[in-house]
Amino acid sequence: MSTSIFALSAILLAGLGACGGSQSSGDADAKANASVVGASASTAVQPDKSLSVAYLAGGCFWCTEASFERIRGVQSVVSGYSGGTEADADYKKVSSGTTDHAEAIAVYYDSTQVSYRRLLDVFFVAHDPTTLNRQGPDVGRQYRSSIFYQTPAQQVLAKAVIDSVNGAKRYANPIVTEVVPLVAFYDAEDYHQDYLADPTNPNQGYVQSVSWPKVHKVEKEFKDILKPEYLK
Repeated sequence: MSTSIFALSAILLAGLGACGGSQSSGDADAKANASVVGASASTAVQPDKSLSVAYLAGGCFWCTEASFERIRGVQSVVSGYSGGTEADADYKKVSSGTTDHAEAIAVYYDSTQVSYRRLLDVFFVAHDPTTLNRQGPDVGRQYRSSIFYQTPAQQVLAKAVIDSVNGAKRYANPIVTEVVPLVAFYDAEDYHQDYLADPTNPNQGYVQSVSWPKVHKVEKEFKDILKPEYLK
């Protein structure tokens, strides 16, 4: 597939998170077209411009993608790559560790149904944010924990949530999640999209031992905001 890029406007339009003046600079829920240029050409998603978007990295994108797809208000989740210095990305390059891109996801959501803060709550359950450059058996910078903010409000909120999780001693070790500005996001190849939903994949060893336990943990902890079809 041709890789599509969501590149930030110059310095996030000097910190403004608005499109056409419809959103204040204090808004944590950045619209899908507010601080990024271009539209996705991937078959994975054609973003609704009324939606907000969160860019996150928490290890293998199969796991985080499936976890967020279960949250009410999330319209779609796109697996991809972000955070590196290379001007493009694909699975082979990113897996080699030479691009410094991380496996990441773009979460498109309706901010009237779920907030950016609530999505960050899910994020810190959907993966282990205390293991530096590692998630379980996956080791390397491409599996790091990162929050890619688009507005100053998102940056402040992300750091506040990290302080809250650390203060609550949810994990035995401190959080090592990076909070960095979004520079670009590249869609992953089509075969990575909706990976756990593909009936040919759920019984793989990795999926059974690594992916599903993370997804089930989110389902258990966030029953109050699960989509009806995932309530058990």
